[in-house]
Amino acid sequence: MNHGPVILATASHDHTIRLWEAQTGRCYLDFDYYDPALVPVGQLHVNKHVNRLEITPDRRGLVAACNPHILLFDLNSIDPHTPVRTFVSHTNNVVAVGFQYTGNMMYSGSEDGTVKIWDLRVRGCQREFINDSPVNTVVLHPNQTELISGDHNGNVRVWDLRANLCSCELVPEVGTPIRSLFVMLDGTMVVAANNRGTCYVWRSLRGIQTMTEFEPLHKLQAHNGYILKCLFSPGNKYLATASSDKTVKIWNVDGFKLEKVLTGHRRWVWDCDFSVDGEYLVTASSDTTARLWSMRAGREVKVYQGHRKATVCCTLVQSVIN
Repeated sequence: MNHGPVILATASHDHTIRLWEAQTGRCYLDFDYYDPALVPVGQLHVNKHVNRLEITPDRRGLVAACNPHILLFDLNSIDPHTPVRTFVSHTNNVVAVGFQYTGNMMYSGSEDGTVKIWDLRVRGCQREFINDSPVNTVVLHPNQTELISGDHNGNVRVWDLRANLCSCELVPEVGTPIRSLFVMLDGTMVVAANNRGTCYVWRSLRGIQTMTEFEPLHKLQAHNGYILKCLFSPGNKYLATASSDKTVKIWNVDGFKLEKVLTGHRRWVWDCDFSVDGEYLVTASSDTTARLWSMRAGREVKVYQGHRKATVCCTLVQSVIN
């Protein structure tokens, strides 16, 4: 297996998913997907908004979190319009999706107030955790045995996959929705971003072992508007925050000092993703574009234009060649 080119995947409210050559900016695949589980009699297909995109661990599949189902596409398929598998169980917007590193287990979170566990080797949803308000974000701890969710009521909850229960709960601001969560790869730090533009950072006292013991580390007033996505860079040097104020800010994790402000988008910035080497950041915005930014220069180096409505999610991946 050899490494192929770096691919950018984007999804938009125009009901299309686009695949781009990240370096050249060429869109080589543009398809309007459909959800076969929702096809009425006599109708060809039903489009649904994509809320989140995720590449499978083997880098051969693309998962789209939709409303209310999850669609899995084969990146090498000759018929990309048709998902190879549809995951049916949620009853509202699916806003989070991800995988254990083995690729056998997928997790999802939804505005229906549930976090679900899927074993990809069998059919159907295997387990679910009931939350008391809509779930906005879910991440998997690097220990692979805990999920962390953030919800509309401002709760951050740790779900223990072994004990099958909620093992810890934090409420940084009562009633302020948690919009995005991210955990460092070594498990030592977790950040929660909310609708008031604030990032709460905690240090895990037990590192990679568990998230049940941690202490407040920093409160960062990052933006004046919603923070729609937060994530640490590879190497854990930077924290990126994407906001409804049209900017992305880059913070040095050492003291959380502002390093750069990425400006150029004309509307909300919904999503962002670092390249594997941390040298670049890609962003998706309501201005219909995705943009590639040089972290060293702090400026855009590529604009991806083609969507007709808001571009709401993006992900970068290095493809594989057999």
